[in-house]
Parts: sequence; C-alpha cells; structure tokens
Amino acid sequence: MSSKAEILNRIKLNQPDLVTDLPDLSVLGSEDFDILETYKTVLKGIGGDPVEVSNYNEIINYIKSHYNLQKRLITTLPELSEIASLDWNNVDPHSLQDVELTVIKAHFGVAENSALWVTDDILGQRIAPFIAQYLAIIVHKKDIIRTMQQAYDRIGNQEYGFGTFIAGPSKTADIEQSLVLGAHGARGLIVFLLD
Repeated sequence: MSSKAEILNRIKLNQPDLVTDLPDLSVLGSEDFDILETYKTVLKGIGGDPVEVSNYNEIINYIKSHYNLQKRLITTLPELSEIASLDWNNVDPHSLQDVELTVIKAHFGVAENSALWVTDDILGQRIAPFIAQYLAIIVHKKDIIRTMQQAYDRIGNQEYGFGTFIAGPSKTADIEQSLVLGAHGARGLIVFLLD
C-alpha cells in the first residue's frame, strides 16, 4: 500500500459520527414583538421610508406631493394609472433608463430585516425596481411576517421565473465606513404600508 493510500485509509477510519440532529427552528419568530413597528424601525435604519396609507388615493396624493409628475413614473398597478404609465411592460428594458419612480406591489414583507418579496409576475420587467431613480413598493400590513425563516416557509415550492427580496435603497460602504445610498440602483425606497 502506498503512503498516500495509507494516509487516506487512516482518515477514513478516523471520521466523526455524521449523524447529527437538525436544529429546532420553531423558536425562530416566536419572540413577542410588534411586527409593524419593527418593520418600520428596521426600514428607517437601512435608509428606507415607511408611509402608512389607508387606500390608493392616499398613495396617489403622496406621490403627487413628493415627486415631479412631469418626469417618467411607471407602475404595474392599474389603481395608479392617473399618475404613472402602465404601457411599459413589453418595451426594451434599455428604454427605462429615464424612469424617475417605479411603483410596484410586494407579495409580503419581513419585519426582522424589512425585506420585501417580489417576483416577475408583479414586476412587469425584472429591471424595473433597479433602474429607476426612486422605488416605491406597496405591501399590505397584514402581509408582513416576523422572520426570514417564515418567509422561506411561505415561499415554499412556489413556481416563479425570477424572485428577489428588496430591502432599502441600494447602498455601499468603503473601508472608511462611509455609507452611500443609491450607489448602484434606486436612490431611495418608499414602502407604502397599506391597511
């Protein structure tokens, strides 16, 4: 037997027991905390802005008072057609380079990190939330859950072509710890928390 074979044989004989119990994940999310307040606090902490609204008219009024309607606003939501274009879904993604604000809806949000789950069926185009200067995402308050563990349980084996979690505006920091928001994507994120 060669020395290499002898070494490998000794390693095989000296392996730890591979049977281990999986951790109990049921404790994740069992802490008692206010889901909505936690979501808002975390979102503010990472550079986003939570705005509580009761209906789509309040969203329209907010956008009218905070954004220049002369610039290009796009959405996938017919309820917002008064202020934003709906006819952009099938255009060349490069033609979206001048979008000021994209407004989309999320399937759900996660309180522990303020992430919002979106898939291609609600995005219009995959590039839409990342190419706009500003991004607004609407999520129902009842659709905010506690933890990412619960988020992955909720996603389960769903069928989708593209899905991503979005949390806050894009950001980067250098070694001097200077945080820059909007470094490689939307410069700002508004989350409309809908009743």
